[in-house]
Amino acid sequence: MAKATKKQALGRGLSALLKDPDNDIRTAADKNADQVVGNIVDLDINSIEVNPFQPRTSFNEETLRELASSIKELGVIQPITVRKMDFNKYQLVSGERRYRASKLIGLDTIPSYIRIANDQEALEMALVENIQRQDLDPIEIALSYQRLIEEIEVTQEELSERVGKNRSTISNYLRLLKLDPIIQTGMRDGFISMGHGRALINVESLNDQLDIYEKIITKNLSVRATEALVRQYKNPNERSSTSKRPLPSYVKNAKKELDTIIENPVNIKISEKGKGTLMIPFTNKEDLQRILNLFKK
Repeated sequence: MAKATKKQALGRGLSALLKDPDNDIRTAADKNADQVVGNIVDLDINSIEVNPFQPRTSFNEETLRELASSIKELGVIQPITVRKMDFNKYQLVSGERRYRASKLIGLDTIPSYIRIANDQEALEMALVENIQRQDLDPIEIALSYQRLIEEIEVTQEELSERVGKNRSTISNYLRLLKLDPIIQTGMRDGFISMGHGRALINVESLNDQLDIYEKIITKNLSVRATEALVRQYKNPNERSSTSKRPLPSYVKNAKKELDTIIENPVNIKISEKGKGTLMIPFTNKEDLQRILNLFKK
């Protein structure tokens, strides 16, 4: 909680800085611009206008209300991005659903990333430097990767070269953003690890994700126990048979090594005679190609 309080205090401080008419920040070269680029700023929500060229014009009211309810309970987990237009005037770049949902529940301010003139290179440098920090939680890292991809307009492969990380590592972080917001918050607060999150991402239903998340918290489940629970949710008919026949130690060791190499939890079944099958899950075409490339090395 101390980390969140520190971030909010920083946002309020930068917000006051941006309201100083004598030191208005208009370009990346202006005084104090380096404090804004790459940081989260609490902006007055009424100082932000929607982008008139936004191609999306209709928003599902029901899902918008659900998002508003989530924001009311948890806050805005992922800040919006705005472009500075004039003194204390901003235009929305991304995050219109979060912006609309926040207005729906009457928020006065909203956490925002600010884009200013000529800040492309400075923004990239700030985000890459931020990723290298040791105290970031997995969701913070994932959000930084997402911002680089969307705002600097690079592919995962190009991003891999710029930050010195494997493309599969970047992909695994980005997949965490598909988790239910409550689970993302739990990871940010340290209640579960990235390993738990990676196991949960294999569950499509958000309700099932939350059910498993509750079991992880109440029973203090390990990552391996969570992976087993996820398999049970995905294959309920196999629940009894898998629990009756534990895997031999040599198979467990092989599974552990394969999990590390493939970076996905594999499933191994073995008969009483020692014959077995190996199942390797993948999430999409790109992930399948990544796994195939591993076998070509």
